[in-house]
Amino acid sequence: MRTATVVAIGVMFCAMGVFALIAPAALARPFGIRVQTPQSRSEIRAVYGGFGIAVAAMLWWAAAGSTDRHAGIVIAVGIALAGMACGRLVSRLLDTATPFYPIWFYFCVEAVGAGLLIAIA
Repeated sequence: MRTATVVAIGVMFCAMGVFALIAPAALARPFGIRVQTPQSRSEIRAVYGGFGIAVAAMLWWAAAGSTDRHAGIVIAVGIALAGMACGRLVSRLLDTATPFYPIWFYFCVEAVGAGLLIAIA
């Protein structure tokens, strides 16, 4: 169960990363972000694409490795996901309410992913 969870979350990061590399504007569109310049496409590809694929690779490496490596990587990614979810909560406190999708949908994905990873670390 631990390995399957880590691999599955890695697959989600990889899918996001590949999508960001191929279609950065489409990735950002649900958030109302206009991606119109080479600089903005580069930023989406770097932060969501390259970083997402790197996180996936680390999770897969953790799933295939020793207990020590597994725990460190899984906790780090879990805390990163928790930080993302917390950022959405801060935004809700400082901004107006938003519809469930995409903000709260991704909040749920991040919070559940964080909880699962931290619990199995």
